[in-house]
Amino acid sequence: MARPMGPVRLRKTNYVTLTIGAALCLFILYFLVQNGSDAAASSSNSPNTNPPPLRKPAVSKSKLIGERPPVRRFNLNNVTITPDPIENQEVVLILTPMARFYQEYWDNLLNLDYPHELISLGFILPKNKEGNAATAALQAQVSKVQKGTLKNRFRSVVIERQDFESPIMSQDEGERHKMENQKARRSSMSRARNSLLFTTLGAETSWVLWLDADIVETPSSLIQDLAAHDKPLIVPNCYQRYTDPETGKPAERPYDFNSWQDSPTAQEIASKMDPDDIILEGYREMATYRSLMAYMADQEDERDIEVPLDGVGGTALLVKADVHRDGAMFPPFPFYNLIETEGFAKMAKRLGWSATGLPNYKVYHYNE
Repeated sequence: MARPMGPVRLRKTNYVTLTIGAALCLFILYFLVQNGSDAAASSSNSPNTNPPPLRKPAVSKSKLIGERPPVRRFNLNNVTITPDPIENQEVVLILTPMARFYQEYWDNLLNLDYPHELISLGFILPKNKEGNAATAALQAQVSKVQKGTLKNRFRSVVIERQDFESPIMSQDEGERHKMENQKARRSSMSRARNSLLFTTLGAETSWVLWLDADIVETPSSLIQDLAAHDKPLIVPNCYQRYTDPETGKPAERPYDFNSWQDSPTAQEIASKMDPDDIILEGYREMATYRSLMAYMADQEDERDIEVPLDGVGGTALLVKADVHRDGAMFPPFPFYNLIETEGFAKMAKRLGWSATGLPNYKVYHYNE
């Protein structure tokens, strides 16, 4: 049943509120009309006034960062390593740890007849007085060649300074070959070699030639001759020219004794050694009875005769770049009781790469 509604009350109109609202509307209309007329008058009175500048588009974030370097792609399967590197335009990286600068070394380097546009050079020098002098002399020669004729310019040149101190301050031959200095000295040499290798080995490199700074005489065809054997690691025999004091005539003698074939005696010595000790070659105090390539030279045999090796020296050592890419480096620590270049040969062998020597192919060391 519907309930009856009570009386309805109507609110009285508030005339004050209506008056204020009307006044406010009139004020807004006046303001809008006035602004429009001022803008029109300004435009008609100033016909030559430049139009307002266009707003520049916002600068993208990438422009503020700068141009990003392009992405470079390399297919290492396309990097050839063949017995005919010149024909196949293969890049050779020549690496030299250098404590002293010998002009004869540099002249011999320039004499190599491998195309210089396919040769990259890398040097590392110690942070000491002799290293400073060697760096200055080297930079002067590099600048001279790289500013010279295109034929003589090298593909690239990198000069580095060691970021660690040398354990032996003197580079005199007698001091650096003392038996008690060998572990520290060769550990430091390993670090220098590795630093140089890791910072210079490029994706386009086919061969790495380790050439000591005191190698002053090689055949001009050194690179092609060694590469022609198509071996992962190959080392020539390092000799030294001198004047025989008894006859007064020019003579030569073996210099590098780090290229060898292992012996049962050396293996027995190693089996009794502490893991942190190293076997050294060429010292009476440690007779290993290894077969040394230094004494295998035979003038009657052909120059390219090959012998298998278990240890190699680094005076002149050609390595296929893939050996280094696989991880073979110069251990600065005892590795199977071997260190530096001899440890490198052992590490390469563990990775499946064998070493070869050329006893009748000679390079010559500076005679101090």
